[in-house]
Amino acid sequence: MSEDTAAVPARTQGRAPAAKETGIAGLLGSAAGRNTGLVVALVLLCAGGVVTAGDRFADIDNVLTILRLAAVIGVVSIGMTFVITGGGIDLSVGAIVALSSVWATTLATQGMATGTHWIVMVFTALLVGGACGLVNGVLIAYGRVVAFIATLASLAAARGLAEIISNRKTQIVNVPGFAAFFDASVLGVPVLVVIFALVAVGGWVLLNRTTFGRRTFAVGGNPEAARLAGIDVRRHTVMLYSLLGLCCGLAAVMLIARTTTGSATHGGLYELDAIAAVVIGGTLLSGGRGTIAGTVFGVLIFTTLSNVFTLNNLSISAQAVAKGAIIVVAVLLQQRLARRSGA
Repeated sequence: MSEDTAAVPARTQGRAPAAKETGIAGLLGSAAGRNTGLVVALVLLCAGGVVTAGDRFADIDNVLTILRLAAVIGVVSIGMTFVITGGGIDLSVGAIVALSSVWATTLATQGMATGTHWIVMVFTALLVGGACGLVNGVLIAYGRVVAFIATLASLAAARGLAEIISNRKTQIVNVPGFAAFFDASVLGVPVLVVIFALVAVGGWVLLNRTTFGRRTFAVGGNPEAARLAGIDVRRHTVMLYSLLGLCCGLAAVMLIARTTTGSATHGGLYELDAIAAVVIGGTLLSGGRGTIAGTVFGVLIFTTLSNVFTLNNLSISAQAVAKGAIIVVAVLLQQRLARRSGA
């Protein structure tokens, strides 16, 4: 089952088959067309960076900086792809990253890591992230709280708890070997980028080559039909949010390694960046269709855009306006193509 064409048959029962699109509309509606469009957009953005910033943009160190920045939010976006494909949404990812980073860098955690191995910090962040995702999933699936409200509440609670634990102070990492491992490179490629690549490949396989992925498409496309087909929709929803929580925990580890700190301010606006990357990549906000490859391109596009803006001394506010406009355009385009294809 392809990641861009998977759909629930029950969703279109009782309808006449839609006419096959031809021309530009048909191209944009296909997986190859969408990915080609994303590649073209990325190339044009890079060309704009070279024209406006010159060698500062084309420098290899700047390229590696873009990839490192993309790696952290990219891991979160991979998890977000699963949740949105499954018909959900999560506004708490940034706060979960912050809470995971704070908990993994407390004096107690670092003391344990120093006495044993720095992997203790990694397990702590993953455990905290997974637990937060589990709570979100249970509230939504079994508590029947709307995903928007449940994750909005989690956003406030997780960010507040992070501030309480850290006492609103930045926690410095002093564990031997931790920073050295994540600052290393594999064949010239930073470890953070390698981790992102492995997560992306694993996410693609999970979404497109496993029963879990097929169930995700089914739940997102038509939950009632999925339930009638024997899928435990509630349990699967909990698993999706738990998976996203684990991704947030891993992203927190990567952020700690990049900044050598844990802070309640980490992960600011990550929910906007992740949702933007997922949507621009071609995943439907209504669920039922998702693409890991598109999400990766979306992450690279937005990270490159931010880098170009920074090199040209444009404000963070201008970046936020541009990202918001791109999200609106992407959603409008999705809706138009869906109407024309009869989806």
